[in-house]
Amino acid sequence: MNLSSLGFFRSLRTENKQFAVVGLGRFGRAVSATLHGLGYEVLGVDSDEKRVAQAMSDQIAAHALQLDSTDPSALKQAGVFEFDTVIVAIGNYVEESVITALNLKEGGVPHVVAKASSEIHEKLLKKVGADHVIFPEHEMGCTLARTLTKPSILDRFELDPDNSIVELIVPEEFHGKTIAELQLRSRYGLNLLAVSHDNKFEINPSPNTRLKRGTAAVVIGCNKDINRLPI
Repeated sequence: MNLSSLGFFRSLRTENKQFAVVGLGRFGRAVSATLHGLGYEVLGVDSDEKRVAQAMSDQIAAHALQLDSTDPSALKQAGVFEFDTVIVAIGNYVEESVITALNLKEGGVPHVVAKASSEIHEKLLKKVGADHVIFPEHEMGCTLARTLTKPSILDRFELDPDNSIVELIVPEEFHGKTIAELQLRSRYGLNLLAVSHDNKFEINPSPNTRLKRGTAAVVIGCNKDINRLPI
């Protein structure tokens, strides 16, 4: 996570139970369905009547409306400006996306999260006041490249551009050795956070724990040091 996003996430109200999602394509549907499944009240908005009807049929939102989000009066009449957090999930129509984000901010929505489809799109969204911009295609592309080049790394959480927490498959070179014997901190500059055992993770494992090939481990450290592991 980019540290510059900390201010945005700190400003979100944990007691907020309502969200609006503008754009019910694949991304918007996923956001809406997940929020709805977690028990939050979601208003889905799209200019396409079929998408609106499908959202209600699939029960991925509590309410769904067909409207033109580039029309501020339509957003106001629908009560979208009253939401604390609105997700603009319009990725493929830059002008519509940017105008919608602008309308929401000018309408007084405290937290506007918007999806960008390109770097220029991202810059435009930030220019009109979007509070948090995500670039899922870019993020997935980076993730895929890392997965193809480092298949032993199962998952990665980037703390910043230089440091990460990664879940990896225990390599053959570590099999049968205890955590103390491996000396990960002195040899690689890494800290071991957890190891898997019987399909569960043991957090802060004992230094006497022996690792087994093919199981999973979670380490934290510098990306350069992580890349030095025999994986």
